[in-house]
Amino acid sequence: MKNIKNLYGVIFLVTLLFLAACKEEVIELNENLSAVTVLNLPAENSTITLAPTTDASVTFNWEKAAAEDGNLVLYEVVFDKESGDFSQPIFKSVSDGGGVEPQLTLTHKELTRIAAMGGIESSSTGKLKWTIIASKATNQKVGTVSRLIQLTRPTGFAEVPATVYLTGSATEGGDDVTKAIPLKRLEAGIFEVYTSLKPGTYQLTDKPAAEGKKFFVEGSTIKEGPSTITVTDQTKTYRLRYDFNVATAQVTEIESIGLFMSAYNTEIAQLTYAGNSKWEAANVPVEFYQFSWGRDERYKFIVHTPAGLEYMGSQNTDNVSPVGQPAPYFDLVPVTNDQWNNTYKFTPAADMKNVKVILDFSSTDAYTHQVIVL
Repeated sequence: MKNIKNLYGVIFLVTLLFLAACKEEVIELNENLSAVTVLNLPAENSTITLAPTTDASVTFNWEKAAAEDGNLVLYEVVFDKESGDFSQPIFKSVSDGGGVEPQLTLTHKELTRIAAMGGIESSSTGKLKWTIIASKATNQKVGTVSRLIQLTRPTGFAEVPATVYLTGSATEGGDDVTKAIPLKRLEAGIFEVYTSLKPGTYQLTDKPAAEGKKFFVEGSTIKEGPSTITVTDQTKTYRLRYDFNVATAQVTEIESIGLFMSAYNTEIAQLTYAGNSKWEAANVPVEFYQFSWGRDERYKFIVHTPAGLEYMGSQNTDNVSPVGQPAPYFDLVPVTNDQWNNTYKFTPAADMKNVKVILDFSSTDAYTHQVIVL
């Protein structure tokens, strides 16, 4: 028992010594630093014509602030309206390198968004003020100098929607916004849809919900707001294309779509609109053309518009038989009017038979088509 007591005593003593040795030395943090006093780039009243659809950028550069202990200083670039005092800046961004480098690179796309925050409208020019906030722990210093930068915004939206839908009494989905028709995104800011419009009104929205951001078209210009577009003409089919990068809309009537067979160099059938962005030909007789080397089965599609003919076909210049091919074989893309290139091939079973042809423009992924041997 005595040995056990002695052992506990030794353990207790060692523990006290260990705790004493581990006691941290408290060092007071030195937060003292100076404000940024020199701005290098851009120069005062620099004029920049923004091109948000390009990779162009602007570099903001300044001289480092001095920290009393020589340790790292963090930087933020702050923007305000021309008359602002940076007490309520319109935008802040940490500098490059996670805030430690004395410069910041902003793309024209980012600057366009900042310009919009500062009240610079589309297709107009305005000025913003910028400076640097240097910080160390809780101590922040606003720069003693600031500069003006003049920004010219192009036509278009500072922030283009990621998705766009069509809704309203003139559309196939009606006034119920939850049934709004989705548009296909061709590239950033550019959307289109093949659909019908009837007498009534419609508008665009970035989501199929009441709280979605609304857009309308005035002339050929896209504008943000709750206004609607009025349709007074009879029901027709259209390709509606919207480019939010330059705020323009293009409405193209689809008069008809023909099934073009290359060897005959003519359309062998006309497809009619079936609703839900689809065109169909229910019963088309097909006969391959006899050449000396064999029977030719190539085809593609011709879209008739008031402005002329457009061609839809395969992404492949030369195609193989569709038998056993994956779904992308049937994808529809704009092609040239070349008689033979970018065509598909009918399945061998279609020769001397009737087929049903369906063009489907409803997908927001890829346009496609089907050929069903009857």
